Amino acid sequence: MSAIDAIRAERIVAILRRVSEPDRVVAALREGGIRIVEITFDSDDATGTIAGLRREPELVILAGTIRTAEEAQAAAEAGAQACVSPTLVPEVLERCRALGLPAIPGALTATEVERGWRLGAAMVKLFPASLGGPEYVSQLRAPLREIPLLASGGVDTGNAAAFLRAGAEAVGVGSALAAARDPAAAARDLVGSVRDA
Repeated sequence: MSAIDAIRAERIVAILRRVSEPDRVVAALREGGIRIVEITFDSDDATGTIAGLRREPELVILAGTIRTAEEAQAAAEAGAQACVSPTLVPEVLERCRALGLPAIPGALTATEVERGWRLGAAMVKLFPASLGGPEYVSQLRAPLREIPLLASGGVDTGNAAAFLRAGAEAVGVGSALAAARDPAAAARDLVGSVRDA
C-alpha cells in the first residue's frame, strides 16, 4: 500500500516536531492505534529518526516541513515515504516527482490548493486548517472536490471528526498527540473520535 493510500485509509497523521525521544512517542502512538507518523525536518537528526523508524514495517513514515529540493532529496535518501510541506514550493514538487516520492504541499487559499494539485501533488495539506475551520474545508471542497485535502494545524480530538465530515481526506495532529502526558491514551481518544466521521 502506498503512503497516500495508507493516509486515506487511516485518516490520521501524527506529526512529531522537535520531540525528545521520538522512538518512545511513536511506540506509544502505535499502541494507541496510529501508524502514520510525520517527522518534521526541523527536528534533531530528522533523517536518522526517519531511517530508524522505517525499520518498522507496520509504520508509514513521512518527512515534514520540507521546504527545499535538497531537503526532499535527503528525506528520500533516509527512506521517507512522502514529503509534506507547510508551503507550496514548486522545486520541492519537481524533486519529489523526479524521485518518485509523493509530495503533499501546504496551501491555504483555493488558488494555492489548485496550483499545488496541478503541479503534481498527491494530496494538498490545508495549513493552518484552524484558521478557517471545518466550514472552510467544506467551502473549498465544493468546487475542488477531486483534490484530496490533509487538514493540519490546530487539529485535535475536539475537532478532527468535524474536519473529516467537512470533506478532508485526513487530518494531521501534532502537539495534541506528541505533547500529551499519555500519547497512547491521546491516540486512542483521537482514533475513537474519528471512527465514524
